[in-house]
Amino acid sequence: MSSYIARRLLLILPTLFGILLLNFLIIQAAPGGPVEQMIANIQGHGAGNTDRTSGSSGSFESTKTNTNNTDYRGAQGLPPEVIADIQKLYGFDKPAYQRFLDMVVSYATFDFGDSFFHNKSVIDLIIEKMPVTISLGLWSTLLIYIISIPMGIYKAVSHGSRFDVWTSFFVVVTSAIPSFLLGILFIVLFAGGSFLDWFPLRGLTSPDFDSMTWFEKIKDYFWHLALPLTAYTIGGFATLTLLTKNSFLDEINKQYVTTAKAKGLTEKQVLYKHVFRNAMLIIISGFPAAFFSIFVTGSLLIEVIFSLDGLGLLGFESVLNRNYPVIFGTLFIFTLFGLVIKLISDLLYMFIDPRIDFESRSI
Repeated sequence: MSSYIARRLLLILPTLFGILLLNFLIIQAAPGGPVEQMIANIQGHGAGNTDRTSGSSGSFESTKTNTNNTDYRGAQGLPPEVIADIQKLYGFDKPAYQRFLDMVVSYATFDFGDSFFHNKSVIDLIIEKMPVTISLGLWSTLLIYIISIPMGIYKAVSHGSRFDVWTSFFVVVTSAIPSFLLGILFIVLFAGGSFLDWFPLRGLTSPDFDSMTWFEKIKDYFWHLALPLTAYTIGGFATLTLLTKNSFLDEINKQYVTTAKAKGLTEKQVLYKHVFRNAMLIIISGFPAAFFSIFVTGSLLIEVIFSLDGLGLLGFESVLNRNYPVIFGTLFIFTLFGLVIKLISDLLYMFIDPRIDFESRSI
């Protein structure tokens, strides 16, 4: 066990390096980086307009001083020294390989730098946005498991029944509809779109949240989460429901179930004392990875649609603005967490079923 864990931990380092390198090369090849956006902003709005970078850092003061003395709206463009100042501000005065090596060295000490367009460090931004994403990911995962597992078990037990047929139809239909389309539909129907105005359109809490009682705060919190949670839960429970059903069906048809029934055990005793543990292996062991998947990727479009100020919305805006420190910082953290979660899932699988032995297998 210890050697297996050690090998998996050692593999994290080259995996992180490879992912960072690949994404660095892709992003460097993409047009419209922060330097180009700053130049276009100065040329398009005049020298005095620095709204987009007013919170980036104090080092912008030198660029702002230079640009305040000259009008750069003309066809001649910006002076070379101003462009050099902008490149230095964003670290583009160095060659690409040097920027990548500096980033790797900094990330080795968990120093992710500062955001280009916020007056905060990357780690502070992530901590600030994390509660919203955790709320959406945690409650969505719990709801999906609470609905999917009982439904999947009952579908397996009543395989071929009318309930099984109709719920299968519902599962197939909902799995074909993306969560973000359900979110848009809910906004139109229930959030002041074309019909009803029952739920808030944006945010996780009301403006007067701090002045509420604890009961009012809980009610307000779930009132704001109602639509995004419903949209994601409906769009995400289909896979787990079918996985649960197929897992239980596979176990129910095995010989040991027939033997247990022949010994006089009831259907419930066979189901919950014998079948349940074996069938739930893959479902329980996959819980950490399922939660992390929802936490990282599932909430992106939902956060954007419902204006929830979480990590999904932060990542979306960072890609649009070419906010490289935030892009690479979140990529590094999420990749590291994903690799650790994968290891935890394997260890949990071994804990639930001691017959599983990854130690004797190649990774």
